[in-house]
Amino acid sequence: MRKCCSPESADMAVLRQAKVSQTTEPPLARSTRIAPQGLLGEFVTIPAGSFSMGDHWAEGYPADGETPVHDVKLDSFSIGATTVTNAQFESFVQQTRYRTTAEEYGVSAVFYATFQGPRSAILHNVAGIPWWLAVRGADWRHPNGPDSDIVHKPDHPVVHISWDDAIAYCDWAGTRLPTEAEWEYAARGGLEKKRYAWGDDLTVNGSWNCNIWQGVFPSTNTADDGHLSTAPCETYQPNGYGLWQTAGNVWEWCQDWFSDDYYAASEYSNPRGPSSGENRVLRGGSYLCHDTYCNRYRVSARSSTTPDSTSGNVGFRCVKDVLTVQ
Repeated sequence: MRKCCSPESADMAVLRQAKVSQTTEPPLARSTRIAPQGLLGEFVTIPAGSFSMGDHWAEGYPADGETPVHDVKLDSFSIGATTVTNAQFESFVQQTRYRTTAEEYGVSAVFYATFQGPRSAILHNVAGIPWWLAVRGADWRHPNGPDSDIVHKPDHPVVHISWDDAIAYCDWAGTRLPTEAEWEYAARGGLEKKRYAWGDDLTVNGSWNCNIWQGVFPSTNTADDGHLSTAPCETYQPNGYGLWQTAGNVWEWCQDWFSDDYYAASEYSNPRGPSSGENRVLRGGSYLCHDTYCNRYRVSARSSTTPDSTSGNVGFRCVKDVLTVQ
C-alpha cells in the first residue's frame, strides 16, 4: 500500500507513546445527545439497484485491490450531499464536548505547503513521504497548524478526523458511515463503468471537475482548479445523484475494514466488507492527488489507513438508512 495519500498514526512517532494533551472535562456519553436534524445538511436518497463495482479501466494499483470487477446489489439509502463541514462538526463538539483523536494525541499530519505556525511546532517530516509534517497543535480547528483556524471556512470539509471521530459524530447524528459499496454506488451518480463521477475525461471543455493537484508534485501546484488545499464542500458540480465532490478535496472514511483481496469474495447483496482487519477504507481522493503518484481520484479507487490516523486531507460523509414498509 502506497503511503502517499495520508500518513498512518505510527508514522507520527509520538502518537503511540503518550497523549500530549489531556481532557479536562470528560465528553458526554454518546447516547445522551442527538443532533437537531437541521444541523446535518442535505441528504440525498439513492434508489435501490445494482452496479458493477471496481476498476473497469485496469488503472488501479494492484495493492489497492480494485479488482475483480463484480456486481453488487444494494438497498436504498440516504447519503450526505456533501462531506461533513466544519460548521456541522463544531455543532457536534459544542453539544458533546467531544475531543478528537488529533486533539488527544496533540499532533497530526499537515502538508508542508499549507503549514502555518512556528517551526518549533514541526516535530519531523514523515519518513518516506517527507511532504507530510508531524505538527503539534494541528487538529480540526487548526487544519494547517497552530496558527491557522476555520473562522472563514465554515463550509469547508472538516479534516484531521479519525475513523473513531467519524463514528462518534455519526452516533450523535443518528447516522452511520457508508459501506464501501454504498459509497461507490452513490459516487458514480448513476453512471456505469465510467472512470470518474462525471464521465471518462478528467476535464470537460477545459474546466476542472474536482479539487486535485495540478503542476509538479510535490513542489509546484499551479492551483488551476482554484484551490491549494480544501475547497468549500459545494464546489464544482454535483454528480447525477446530487452529491458534491466525490472526487478530490478530502478522503472519506467508509465503514468497512480494508482487504486487498475482498472483491474476489464479496457478497452480492449489501456487502459489508471483511469481518476484521487493521485498516479502514478511504475513498474519493484528496486535493493532493496527482496522476504521477496517486491517481486515486477515479471513482473506483481505494485507499486505507489505521482507524486512529488523522491528517489535513481526511474527512467523511454520513448515511441514513431508508425504512421500508412491508
